Amino acid sequence: MSEQNPQVALETSMGIITIELFKEKAPITVRNFLGYVKDGFYDGLIFHRVIKDFMVQGGGMSESLEQKKPKFAIKNEAANGLSNTRGTLAMARTSVVDSATSQFFINTVDNLFLNHKGKQPDSFGYCVFGQVIEGMDVVDKIREVKTGNKNGHSDVPVEPVFIVSAKLIEA
Repeated sequence: MSEQNPQVALETSMGIITIELFKEKAPITVRNFLGYVKDGFYDGLIFHRVIKDFMVQGGGMSESLEQKKPKFAIKNEAANGLSNTRGTLAMARTSVVDSATSQFFINTVDNLFLNHKGKQPDSFGYCVFGQVIEGMDVVDKIREVKTGNKNGHSDVPVEPVFIVSAKLIEA
């Protein structure tokens, strides 16, 4: 990828994950994510959904599993040709195609079934907009945590995994 791709340091309670963002391939998504980073939105939130052989998801909930109020939903850029492979960052959303806001996930394995396959809602896919370039060992530590059910949510880490801070790395 190009030199001028923005990078974000995601400091978690288990270590630092450095992410490169693909602004050419997913300009709306990258701008959205960086907006949340610059606002300090992610600081203090948790990875609230961890499924070992699938993904780790965060960016929307507090330790008490209260949804932090995000900004507006964005257009889904899943048709950008990027694949949900191990170590990629993608936007979480509801079954509505253009419903992504602040929540994202890091694929812990190749999840090709999440890729864009067509224009119908059930095959539109999940937009990949970044890649872990350092700290995949941290992602692997997070994916190994014990999970359970809490406040009506499943796959919640028993010991919270915090996003201490998310900061743009200045070139």
